[in-house]
Amino acid sequence: MQKEKKIKGISYAKWGYIFILPFFLSYFIFSLIPLVDTIRNSFFEYYTSGLKVVGPNWVGLSNYTSLLSTDLPKYAWNTFVMWILGFVPQLAIALLLAAWFTDMRLKIRCKQFFKVVIYLPNLIMASAFSMLFFALFSNAGPINNILMNLGIIGDAIRFTESTIGMRGLVALMNFLMWFGNSTIMLMAAIMGINPSVFEAAELDGCTHAQMFFKITLPQIRPLLTYTFITSLVGGLQMFDVPQILSNGQGTPDRTTMTLIMFLNNHLKSKNYGMAGALSMYLFVISGILCFIVFKINTEKEAKPPKDEPKKETKGARA
Repeated sequence: MQKEKKIKGISYAKWGYIFILPFFLSYFIFSLIPLVDTIRNSFFEYYTSGLKVVGPNWVGLSNYTSLLSTDLPKYAWNTFVMWILGFVPQLAIALLLAAWFTDMRLKIRCKQFFKVVIYLPNLIMASAFSMLFFALFSNAGPINNILMNLGIIGDAIRFTESTIGMRGLVALMNFLMWFGNSTIMLMAAIMGINPSVFEAAELDGCTHAQMFFKITLPQIRPLLTYTFITSLVGGLQMFDVPQILSNGQGTPDRTTMTLIMFLNNHLKSKNYGMAGALSMYLFVISGILCFIVFKINTEKEAKPPKDEPKKETKGARA
């Protein structure tokens, strides 16, 4: 009897802590320590000038104020514009395709094939994608040759030498790489809606557009919020596509220079103080924007109706 009581008293909670320990160790080593070190470096003057290493010398908020006097706002605007140009069509096309593929009344065949096809661009490395677009849209590239042979244009369009062309190419590449991933996620969200809701709406005479805006969109709002936030964070971290397409120069006239490209320039010059301050700016901006998006897209809790004062009757008074 005593042995049976001891067996029943064994706690297996420690195994849960053991299994999650690798995650916390990796997070502590590769995320938390670098974050703390970045914050520390942002308050120091620490850079390399030729063979001479200056610092680390405590300068307080000097790095933060110095960044505001640079072209930081311009680079932030470049990043925001190129993200918007890629995200708006990405979300619109993803919603449209998700609604089509999950609509049983359309009876679309080969759905699995189309899912694979639209997701394939997401598997291509951004560097390879950038080199492909650079070759396609160059002054003597296939796109210009086709347009000139068809008689649509007389002279080659210099896509890589104009602000609209370069920003458009960056936005187009981001759209092609990520709309498939968004489509798959939105399809999963729509398939999680109870089909009886759509059947009841169809019996009531609702059109496709009414069911989409009145049923589908409100039901998948949590996933739309997640998609918006992850895309926003990814947009602020935009680096590889404009870096390769403009050869790290942000051409033309630094109109495609992003915040992370600006940060990379400080890291290449080993100006760790300014790089740390810029990283903190990005951290704060990301947090504020994500909080705003979350608040806007989160449903407001319905306030309970106030109790109306009951009118006393003569019988009640009596």
